[in-house]
Amino acid sequence: SPWKSVLLLLSPPAFSTTCARCAKDRRLRQKRAISERQLTRYFVDQRKVRVVGGQGGGGGHSFYSEPRKVFGGPDGGNGGDGGHVILKADQQMKSLASVFPFYQGFHGERGGSKNCYGANGAHMYVKVPVGTLVKEDGRVVADLTQHGEEYIAAYGGAGGKGNRFFLSNENRAPTLFTPGEPGQERVLHLELKTTAHAGLVGFPNAGKSSLLRAISRAKPAVAAYPFTTLNPHVGIVHYQDYEQVAVADIPGLIKGAHQNRGLGMAFLKHIERCRFLLYVVDLSVPQPWIQLQDLKYELEEYEKGLSEKPCVVIGNKIDLAQSRINLPLLREQVAERVIALSALTGDNLEELLLHLRELYDTYVKREQSRGQSPVKW
Repeated sequence: SPWKSVLLLLSPPAFSTTCARCAKDRRLRQKRAISERQLTRYFVDQRKVRVVGGQGGGGGHSFYSEPRKVFGGPDGGNGGDGGHVILKADQQMKSLASVFPFYQGFHGERGGSKNCYGANGAHMYVKVPVGTLVKEDGRVVADLTQHGEEYIAAYGGAGGKGNRFFLSNENRAPTLFTPGEPGQERVLHLELKTTAHAGLVGFPNAGKSSLLRAISRAKPAVAAYPFTTLNPHVGIVHYQDYEQVAVADIPGLIKGAHQNRGLGMAFLKHIERCRFLLYVVDLSVPQPWIQLQDLKYELEEYEKGLSEKPCVVIGNKIDLAQSRINLPLLREQVAERVIALSALTGDNLEELLLHLRELYDTYVKREQSRGQSPVKW
């Protein structure tokens, strides 16, 4: 019937990327491509910020006077306190690019006559992404890992005292009043560590960016030379029940990355917050299991226990003849589950997406059993 045809057109297609045609059709809904040079302006994971609290308002200096009551005594009120500078984690923020190098809280108002206190200065709120680490002189002072979490970066100064404050039996007409105190001044280093659910870890040209393009709407640059990706990309994998799994494309690591070779520290810090890891191995190279061993060694040297996170091994480039020869050899050498696929042609992507959901569901149950709320995108 015509109504059945309309319903079929309106119903969403089955979630499947087992063939090249289905994988490529997903790109029709993707955003425009952003080059690595453009992304450097949008994605900033480090920022040096100078914060100064608002200055307190000065105390008032006045004497009450009205007809038939000339000597009414001092009535100068206290000044208002200066506003704080507060860092607030917001899950809508994904980069430190919008953070300015200087912030100052609003000043408090001066105290008025008739014992009127000055208004307090408004607080200055600075939105930062969830996962922002705040450091001062190389020491971690705050770790904003939850949405809405706040940290007072600089306190506002206290307001001054009006001459009413100094009234006493010995001094019935005080003329003394104090100015407001200056706000706290600090220089902080903000460092963003990606809080994606899954992290794609692999050597350069292993196919991580191509894989992220195939399973999400992210558009990282893809080319046939090493270090095409210079900044982490985060792609969102959507499921039919409206769950969203964030997958981060960590730029390629090299041997000695834990010694900061090839910007290794800048890349490795984004792996710390990932809940589970996806090791991407190039099946076309000789002895691909050596790549997995080297990757785990670099992670373990950077942070103890980092390589023990829940993981799966992805054997990429299965469309090549040499890869099909190396696949059974890889499965014999490693104890983890191996998923063979091709990010270029879209072969066997559905197995990865189903297993990715299993890892995500396990993570959610584990966090809920601990009484903690899992990270949502």
